Amino acid sequence: MTIHTLDQELWLPRARDEVFPFFADARNLEIITPTWLKFRVLNPGPIPMRSGTRIDYRLSLHGIPFQWQSEITLWEPPFRFCDEQRRGPYRCWIHQHEFLERDGGTLCIDRVRYSVSGGSWINRLFVRREVDKIFAYRLQVLLDRFAANRFSARNL
Repeated sequence: MTIHTLDQELWLPRARDEVFPFFADARNLEIITPTWLKFRVLNPGPIPMRSGTRIDYRLSLHGIPFQWQSEITLWEPPFRFCDEQRRGPYRCWIHQHEFLERDGGTLCIDRVRYSVSGGSWINRLFVRREVDKIFAYRLQVLLDRFAANRFSARNL
């Protein structure tokens, strides 16, 4: 199984104690996920975040509906957490989130390791472009949300 990696950093001009709670609310995934994916959290009520929490979603990619379930496998507020796909469109999806106090704001670091059916060829032709578009959308929403007047963001 070939593992692909996406690394992204985003500096937000807000304190970690303000940024982390936004990410700690699983319902905010609906805000930072592109509308064209028709992404919805299916769990009822508030979702208590901790290691072992499972979150169910529904989304549509190119008109094809998918169910997705992720599990929080690491929960260390306000420093980091990790979610891993338990059921969904990828063979493997592990998303590590880290939050560092830096230059009077918060450096948000995302590292995604994923694998797709069809291997590197399918990733290169189809999947990576979609993943990049999703993370570009997410980056812009976060910048808008946290009113970044000065920022730095980069794909590594």
